Amino acid sequence: MSLEKREPVSGHLFTDAGKAAQVWIDGASSGNPGPAGAGAVIKKDGKLIGQWKKYLGETTNNVAEYQSLILALEKSLELGIKAILVYTDSELLHRQISGAYKVRTPHLRPLFEKVQELKNKLDFFRIRHIPREQNAEADRLARQARTRNTRNTPSHNTQSSAT
Repeated sequence: MSLEKREPVSGHLFTDAGKAAQVWIDGASSGNPGPAGAGAVIKKDGKLIGQWKKYLGETTNNVAEYQSLILALEKSLELGIKAILVYTDSELLHRQISGAYKVRTPHLRPLFEKVQELKNKLDFFRIRHIPREQNAEADRLARQARTRNTRNTPSHNTQSSAT
């Protein structure tokens, strides 16, 4: 588990993960590589803020997992959400982002760097590994996104006001 705290512009420090939005992410690939998709779900105080799916073309499952985190970070920032607690069923992604594993695969390095760039725009970020069965919503979105007709689309109306 990784806990990172950053001093926000307002001057207070997020010390309670309970103040953060909850984000579930997943990537899926049919084959490795194969048609792939990413899914992300954002909730705040138990209320659904939005859910998205994105077609990724032909790629590996690990790339799809990274792309799901990038999608979630971008959507969080677009919505003005500056504190997030991310749930993923990808042990590799969790361990690389939390610093337990180094990113040794050359094609994952730019994705890791993009995640770091986006994370640096947040006041609070934590990532947790969860069992696959606790990630059903994001998994469903990622699997749906593996087809071309679902390119970067919200799967439901999103709210524009979120903190």
